Amino acid sequence: MSATAIAAALQRVQSVFQRRPEAGLHEDAPALSRWTGGMRVVTHHADGHAVSTDMPLELGGSGDQVSPGWLMRAGLASCTATRIAMSAATEGIVLDLLEVEAGSRSDARGLLGMSGVDGRPVPAGPLDMRLRVRLSARGVAAERLHALVEASCRHSPVGGAIETAMPIDLQIDVPAH
Repeated sequence: MSATAIAAALQRVQSVFQRRPEAGLHEDAPALSRWTGGMRVVTHHADGHAVSTDMPLELGGSGDQVSPGWLMRAGLASCTATRIAMSAATEGIVLDLLEVEAGSRSDARGLLGMSGVDGRPVPAGPLDMRLRVRLSARGVAAERLHALVEASCRHSPVGGAIETAMPIDLQIDVPAH
């Protein structure tokens, strides 16, 4: 889809939301994960798409699939790139290059429920997250591209979820045998 078509679609949606703000609130498509044995899990989208994860050999997996943690970083990178592309289209900027790399640093002891040398539990999640964005657009000043990226990152749903670290409503069902 061209940048012009993307901008037009976004403008139509924004116009609807301005008239009817409640139309913007919706349930997101759930992700249903099923353990298939070992450390392998297959996660399904309601539309039929599925993605498999596994853990590295060192953690008891086969190492032949991506890990769930990598999917989080992939989601962050993909969401950020999508949001930048949306902003570029809206502003009439034709991108020649857009790459987003999401990285993090973790301590695997947290995954295993271990404590640090100080006796405190090691966090299970990443200790830090970072994004590296590479982009170019002919005839557009670097300062404008920097501003575009910074504004886009403030409106990235996945980035926002990671930064705000909202609590999870945990519900547990144990079916009777």
